[in-house]
Formats: sequence, C-alpha cells, structure tokens
Amino acid sequence: MEQEMEKRKEGTSEEEKWVHDASVDYKGRLPFRASTGVWKASLFVLIFEFSERISYFAMFSNLITYLTKVIHQDLSTAAKSVNYWAGTTTLMPLVGGFVADAYTGGFNMIIFSSLVYLMGLSLLILSQFIPSLKPNINNQPRVAHEVAFFLAIYCISLGTGGHKPCLQSFGADQFDEDHREERKKKMSFFNLWSFTVCFAMLLGATVVVYVQDFVSWGVASLIITILMALTTIAFYAGRPFYRYKQPAGNPFRPILQVLVAAIRKRNLSCPSNPALLYEIPELEKSQGRLLSHTSGLRFLDKAAIIEEKYVEQRDNAWRLATVTRVEETKLVLNVVPIWLTSLTTGVCWAQASTLFVKQATTMNLKMTESFTLPPASLVSVAAIGVLISLPIYDRVIVPILSKVTGNERGISILRRISIGMTFSVIVMVAAALVEAKRLRIVGQRTMSVMWLIPQYLILGIANSFSLVGLQEYFYDQVPDSMRSIGMALYLSVIGVGNFLSSFLIIIVNHVTGKNGKSWIGKDINSSRLDRFYWMLAVINALDLCAFLFLASSYTYKTVQRTTMDTDGCNKSDGVETVAK
Repeated sequence: MEQEMEKRKEGTSEEEKWVHDASVDYKGRLPFRASTGVWKASLFVLIFEFSERISYFAMFSNLITYLTKVIHQDLSTAAKSVNYWAGTTTLMPLVGGFVADAYTGGFNMIIFSSLVYLMGLSLLILSQFIPSLKPNINNQPRVAHEVAFFLAIYCISLGTGGHKPCLQSFGADQFDEDHREERKKKMSFFNLWSFTVCFAMLLGATVVVYVQDFVSWGVASLIITILMALTTIAFYAGRPFYRYKQPAGNPFRPILQVLVAAIRKRNLSCPSNPALLYEIPELEKSQGRLLSHTSGLRFLDKAAIIEEKYVEQRDNAWRLATVTRVEETKLVLNVVPIWLTSLTTGVCWAQASTLFVKQATTMNLKMTESFTLPPASLVSVAAIGVLISLPIYDRVIVPILSKVTGNERGISILRRISIGMTFSVIVMVAAALVEAKRLRIVGQRTMSVMWLIPQYLILGIANSFSLVGLQEYFYDQVPDSMRSIGMALYLSVIGVGNFLSSFLIIIVNHVTGKNGKSWIGKDINSSRLDRFYWMLAVINALDLCAFLFLASSYTYKTVQRTTMDTDGCNKSDGVETVAK
C-alpha cells in the first residue's frame, strides 16, 4: 500500500512538471512549468501594456483640449468627437478578439495589431512636423492637418482592436487554473494589470500631457512612439517564456449547435438526474476543461439528451451536444444582462476625459507661481485613487475576507463590481455639487481646480472595484475558447458607455435647447452641467438596483478540477468546484 502511494505521489509530481491546460510552448510542445508562464512571462506582457497605455492616455486625456484649441471645435462637438473615438477604440477589440480566438491566436494578433498601432503613431508624428500637415496657419484650422490627425488616431483605434483584448487574455493565460498556486497568482495578475494601467495613466496624463501643452504635441508623439517600438521588440523577444493557446475555430458555432439541438428536442423532457445527459469522458477530451451541470436555463439541457433512435449519430453536434457545450452556451447567455447593466460604468468614466476636463479649463489651475496644472492631468488623480486602493484591497482586504467567507477572491466578482457601481453614483453626486457651486460664483471669482480632486479620487476607487471586477468577470465567466472576446466585451462596456454618453448629450441638448438654455451649450459657463450630472447619478442608481437583482441569482461557472488542484474542494464565488 505504501509503495502504491509513493508511486502515485511520484506520478503526480512528474505530471506537475508539465502544464496540461491545452497550451503549448513556442515550439508547439507541452509547456514545462518551471521555464514558462507565470510572472516570468507576464512581466513582458505588463511592460508592453504599460507603454501602450501611456500612449493611449496621453491622447485620450488631452484630446478634448486639442480639438477645441487647435482644431477649434465647439464644446459639444469636441465632446462627441472624443466619445466617438474612445467608443471606436474600445469596440474594435470585439473584432480583434474574435479573429484571435477563432483563427490567428493571441500572440500573432498582438504583433500584427502593434505594427498597425505604430503606423498610427508615426502618422501622428508626420501631422505635427511636415509643413503641409502642420496644425494652423494664422490660428485657423487646416483641413489637411485635420484629415491626417483623425486618420492617425483612428489607425491607433484599429491597432488597439487586436492589441488590447489579446494582450490581457494572453497575460492571464500564463497561469494554469488547474494548479492551485498559479490560480491564486492569476487573481493577483488582474489587480497588478490594473495597477500597471493606472501607473501608465498617471505618467501619460501628467508627464506626457505636460510635454503636449508646454513643449509640443510633436515631441510628445515622438516620445511615445519610440517607447512603444522598444517594448514591441521586447515583447517579441520573450517568445520562449510564453504559453500559447491554440485558436479553436469559430467560438459561436458550438453555441449555435446547442441552440439548434435544444430546439430539435423541444418536446422531450429533461431527465431529473443530470448524470444521464451526454458528456465525453475526462480522458477523451481533446482540449479545454469540462464544466459541471448547473440548474439554470434548463431548456438548453435538452441539447444533451441522448435519443435512442439517433444513438448512432453521437458525432452529429447539431443533434447532440455535451454538457460542457451546453454550460458554455449558458455562460454566454448569462453574460448578456450583466454586460447591459454594466454600461453605466462606461458612461460615468466617459465624463472624466470630456466634461470634467472642460470644467477644469475654467478653474484656477495655478499650483504655484511658476507651475500651472494641465487640465487633462486631473485624470491622474483617478489613477492615484486606483494605485492606493488596489494594493490595500489585494494584500489586506482579500486575505481577511477569504478567511471569513471561504472564497478565494474574498468576495464574489459581481459583489466587487456592485461596490464600484455604488461609488460611481457618489462620483456623479459629487460632480453635480461642485459644478453647482462653480456656477454660483462665476463672474465673482475663479474656483480652484482642487475642488475637482474628490470626484476624480472617488472615480479611481470606483474603478478599482468595478472595472477590475469586470475584467475578471469577462475573462473568467466566458467559455475558455472565448477569452479574448471576453476581454473585448469588457472593453466594449467602456466603448458603448462613450457612445451612450454622446447619445445622452445629443438628447439632452435637443430637449433642453427648446427652452433656449441647453444644459450642454457651446460655452460651459452658460451650460447647466450640474443638472446633467444629477441625471447621470439617478441613472446610475437605478441601474445599480437592476444589477444587484441579477447578481442575487447569478450562477457562476463550475469547472471540474484536475488532480493538480490538491486542495480537494475550493470555493470560488459561492460555487464549489470539486477536484477530480
């Protein structure tokens, strides 16, 4: 008996040397755990993300100022232009994520899209230095510059479409979820990812924005282009350390097959015992993990019912689906209402780089006699809020809560998101109160920009809960074959939020303009942004109630763990995942 136990331990130890999560190394072999993945690989990913986010936030934070002062757009048009660009930038990942998951793989898509991104940055440099493309002649907008500028930033949007969702999912793929220690590190990875992004936001919205405002946009563009080029080379050099997930074909095809199979068997009754539903044996699975049966959306279970008269057609996926495929379809359908109720988070974040910045331009920006704060740099305060709250949450709050709740994450993903959404309501209330006070003293004295610090700081704390939680949710709660698409769905929350913000501005302008005084007019001092912020606060509060209702009955993904998950039962987000 003792000899058998020793042999089993030796076998398990030998198995743990290799990664069995359907990934391969750069030569297409089974990855060796000690030399691939985890932090040694994700460090390259984080550095690459750091440089890209500096570029993005430098443009995003200061874009409304450039559009109003250099291209001479009015406030309403400039705000909509920023929202359209930010929306496009965060919706393009839906296309890039799909192509990567289905056909190219994450690494190839990252390299290709980074080259496109660099093309956009290069065109941005040309629009600042080539005489015929330079911004102004006699302080008048130049059509050639405007065309070149918008072509450059939308080329960057195209590059972001493949870069952003694939890089984050590629980084998370460096951790084996069936290995307990690596699974814990993956949870920290999302917090460290957001920490890196916010540190990049801090530098982009302060140092680079300062160069844009007080040196030139051309010099700033040159700096971020060189940085992006160097980190692209470094990321490619890290190839031997990565674990690669192979593209699995069109991820929507199995979902469609489940729906067709369930409709075909609509007249059958679901068995009371889920064990009677069809599933492939663990040893026969070609790739991916098996999911356990859940009780929600029972109609879809009919797709896994084995029909005696069609028993020879088990290979026909349009008539018989496995429990895992059925559960993956349930996951996708469950994501939809969560995505819809998360959109107000994107609407709230859209104000930080548009109307909040425009507020700052009317305030006293002098910090000292010799230093004036660039308005767009205020977004760095939100980054500071994240940089302070994330380490406290990850290193202090999570360990304490995990001991109390038995949940590896401390609290469930959706509960974390709901806390962030609560802070979003507080942000809009604070913004409304500050703007109302500013309007009352217009013409008497100039209000200090320090009054905007609280709403930006609270916004940062909100993001450390809501946006980081949404990243975890859309990576963890989608099928394994759709993780780049999952990260794209997270980004689309911000993208659609920007479009919704533009839509709300149009509607509000149309409705309030009938009375002769628009809430968001050409001049911010004649506008009533405080009322617009109160409206957003009410919308966010109502949406929070809907989100809490959905979260109260949500069923999380249940994965059948392998032998390397040595703790037996591990509770995560209220669901026990049993080791096999």
